[in-house]
Amino acid sequence: MYETLASQGLEYTHTGLAGIDSSKLKRLRSQSLKECFNLIDEMRHKLEFVARIRGVSFVDDAASRTAMSTWYALETVEDNVVWIANGAPYSEAKINEYRRLRNLVEHKVKKIICIGDSALYQAAFGDKVSEIVSVGTMAEAVNNAFYGSNEKSKVLFSPAYENGVAFDEQGDSFKHEVNEL
Repeated sequence: MYETLASQGLEYTHTGLAGIDSSKLKRLRSQSLKECFNLIDEMRHKLEFVARIRGVSFVDDAASRTAMSTWYALETVEDNVVWIANGAPYSEAKINEYRRLRNLVEHKVKKIICIGDSALYQAAFGDKVSEIVSVGTMAEAVNNAFYGSNEKSKVLFSPAYENGVAFDEQGDSFKHEVNEL
């Protein structure tokens, strides 16, 4: 059991351990504490494993709508990442926020796929990632990620930018497109 959990990567180990801890904590007598820990099991779209297809793993992190929450996602996944993000217009304030991710992006991300405008990502990571592309839809993003990946790649959908579409809607769309491959 432990080998299986460990072989799936650090993010799954963290999630698995949190699940074990939450199951023990649910035995608490305080009803309000029980309700708080029940939320852990219901967390969707936060580093949620979707599928492994021909050796390519797909992870849904649609709940990450800021640079810092995406930083955590990138910190926990292993390298060889294809990062699918929400496109974002160029902004000096946002550039400074995203620059915090530069070291992780340089060492872990081989490609960034933006659903929409890639200007922010080009400015923040253009010198660190050789391939940053813009696509129009989630279907295009998932197909581009899958067919442009090798067997050991991890496709991480972590929006990093609030685009007005509900995160659960985007996460469900990501899962749907992965399951259509």
